[in-house]
Amino acid sequence: MISAHAKDSFDRIFRKAAQARLPLDAGDLCEIAPIADAGIGVSRDTQVVVLTISSIVFRLLLILHFDEDGSTRAYYLKDAADERPFQEVFLEICNLCCGAMNQELLRYFPDLGMSTPYVLNARCLPHLHELKPGLLSSYSVTLNGTVRLAATVCVCADAPLDFVADTSALEETGGELELF
Repeated sequence: MISAHAKDSFDRIFRKAAQARLPLDAGDLCEIAPIADAGIGVSRDTQVVVLTISSIVFRLLLILHFDEDGSTRAYYLKDAADERPFQEVFLEICNLCCGAMNQELLRYFPDLGMSTPYVLNARCLPHLHELKPGLLSSYSVTLNGTVRLAATVCVCADAPLDFVADTSALEETGGELELF
């Protein structure tokens, strides 16, 4: 059972992390809106990046949906000096977003582990219900009005889960690498 306070906290933590880490530049516009179904707008070529944050009482999956289309490639590969492939760059951005969520959650849950990102076809999304999540929220994410992503936050609780996150504090870290 995930309380209403905890669901709201996960929502605010996701929004803060997405707005801080998905845009490349602080001045870029990042619009986030809830959507009813994770499968909306999923094409045959849509892929998802899956990251997991695990604790003793819950498992959170952050799933970022993307099409490797021209506008998305151009946005994330705009540094001409960067010769890395699109997926490598995008996975790093997704990892930073999940890491920002992990840092916020560490304030309330001291023992968290985070997975490395992996890519799947978006046709797996309808199977999220098999996990019996206590929270399943999907969002559209638009960067600068042209780059269209989506995100799904799926939380499965192994025990009653209730906390209230204070996401009003300014982020003080710059994406440091944590080693375990």
